[in-house]
Amino acid sequence: MIKTLIFDFGDVFINLDKKGAMQNALDVFNLETFEEDMITTNEHYEVGKISTVEFLEFYKTKFSTINETKLIDTWNYIIKDFPLHRLEFIKKLANQNDYNLILLSNTNDMHIDFVKETVPFFDEFKNCFDAFYLSQEINLRKPNTAIFDFVLKENNLTASDCLFVDDTKDNTDTADAMGFYTWNIDETKEDVVTLFETKKLLF
Repeated sequence: MIKTLIFDFGDVFINLDKKGAMQNALDVFNLETFEEDMITTNEHYEVGKISTVEFLEFYKTKFSTINETKLIDTWNYIIKDFPLHRLEFIKKLANQNDYNLILLSNTNDMHIDFVKETVPFFDEFKNCFDAFYLSQEINLRKPNTAIFDFVLKENNLTASDCLFVDDTKDNTDTADAMGFYTWNIDETKEDVVTLFETKKLLF
C-alpha cells in the first residue's frame, strides 16, 4: 500500500526546456559539447560543494568575454512556467492528508532563487510538502542511491510503501532497484495531475 508520494520538481511540477537550455549554452560559450571541467563544476554546484560565487567565478575565468549577468541568464534559461493546475493538484493532496508528501529535486541556489522570483506561489507550493529536499542543501543528488537512503532514513520510510515520480529514467531506475514504486513520467505527453488515473493499479 502506497503511504508516501515522492516527487521530482523540474518537468514534474515546473516546466523545463532542457534541450533548449543546452543548445543556448553551447551557443553562448561557442562550444560543440560541454567540457569535462564544466560538467564537474555543475555537479559540484548542484550538491553544494561550491558556492554560487565560486560557480560564477569558474565560468567568468573560463569565458572571460561573457559577463556575469549573461552567465546567470544562460544558467536560468532552462526554467519555464509553473502551470497553476499542478499547484492545485498538490494543494488538494495536502489538504486530503492521505499521503506523506515529499519533494526531492536535483537543483541549485541560482535556480531556486530564480523560481522564487518568478513563481509567486512558490512558498505556498513548498508548504504542501511534509519534507522538501533540494540537492544543494542535503549535499546529495539523484540518481545516487545515497539520496534515496537519506530520504528513507530521515522519514522512517520503507521503499515498498513509496511511489517516486521523476522525469529522468536514471533516477527512477535506481529507485526501482531499491524497491520503490516509480513513475518515469514523460513530460512531453503526461501530466502529474493524472497520477491516480495513470498509476491506478497502485492505489
